[in-house]
Amino acid sequence: MIQGIHFLLTYACNLKCDHCFVYSEPNARGTFKLSQLREIFHEIAKMKTIKMVYFEGGEPFLFYPLMREGIKMARDMGIKTGIVTNAYWALSDEDAELWLEPLREIGVSDLSISNDSFHYEDEKENPAGFALSAAKRLGMSVTEISIEKPADGIERDKEQPLGEPVVGGNVMLRGRAVEKLTEGIPKSWWEKFTECPYEDLKEPRRVHIDPYGYVHVCQGLIMGNMWDTPLSKLVQNYDAHSHPICGPLVRGGPVLLAREYNVEHDDKYADACHLCYSVRLSLLDRFPEYLAPRQVYGLE
Repeated sequence: MIQGIHFLLTYACNLKCDHCFVYSEPNARGTFKLSQLREIFHEIAKMKTIKMVYFEGGEPFLFYPLMREGIKMARDMGIKTGIVTNAYWALSDEDAELWLEPLREIGVSDLSISNDSFHYEDEKENPAGFALSAAKRLGMSVTEISIEKPADGIERDKEQPLGEPVVGGNVMLRGRAVEKLTEGIPKSWWEKFTECPYEDLKEPRRVHIDPYGYVHVCQGLIMGNMWDTPLSKLVQNYDAHSHPICGPLVRGGPVLLAREYNVEHDDKYADACHLCYSVRLSLLDRFPEYLAPRQVYGLE
C-alpha cells in the first residue's frame, strides 16, 4: 500500500554531484507546474492512503514558491510534509532562518539536509551547517544526510557468500554515480546479485513522481505515466509480477533481469544497483514505457 509520495519537483540543481541518482545539474530540464501539483493532490485525495509527502529534486528550493504551495496543499489535506535539500540558500545563520521560518509556519514535518564532501568542503562557510543550526533553533525536525565517496571493501570471488557490502560510503550506484564512481572500487561476481536490497518492488510503500508524470518505483524504473493514466488507477493496477522489468527483479534480482533478456554484461559489479542499472541502460530502447525518462540514464 502506497503511503508516501516523493515529488521530484525539478530535475534542475545548482550543483552537479558525482553521486546523483537522476543526473541533476543546473541545465537539467523538467520542473512541475502548479496545475500539475493540484492534479496530483486531487489523485492523492482519492487514494486515501498517503500519510507523507516529500519535496525533492534536483533542488526543490530553486522553486521555493511552488514548493511552498505544494506543502500547503498537503497540509490542508492533513498530510505530513518533508523536504530534501542541499541548503545552498543558507549563506549565513540569519539567511537560513529567513528561508526556513515560512516553512516552519506552514508546518513542515521533516527537513533533510545534505552535508557531505559531494556538496561542501569548507567547514567554516558551509550552508548545510548554517541550515542545520537554524532549523534546530526554530524547533524544526531536521536530519543530516551524509554520503561519502565509495571506500574500498573486501572483494569476493564467485565462490564466496554475499556477506557484507563491497564498498562503504552509502553511495547507491545508480545514475551519474555509475559513470563517475565505479572505477577502481572492489567488485563481486555478477551472479551473486539475485535480489534488490533497497526497494520493495513487489509492494512499494512510496513512489517518486517527476514533472513528466512518470511514477518511479526506483529511479528510472516506472509503473507508468500519470498524465496518461490517473495516479490512483496506476497504483491500484500495479502488479510487479506482470511488469516486464520489476517481474524479473522480484523473482531473481538483477541477475535474472540480465538472463531473461540476454543482456551482455561484465563478470563483476560493485553492488546490485550497479548491475541493475547497467542492465536497464541496455534495455531502454526496448522498454521505453517502463524505463524513463532517458535523462535519468544520462541520455537525451
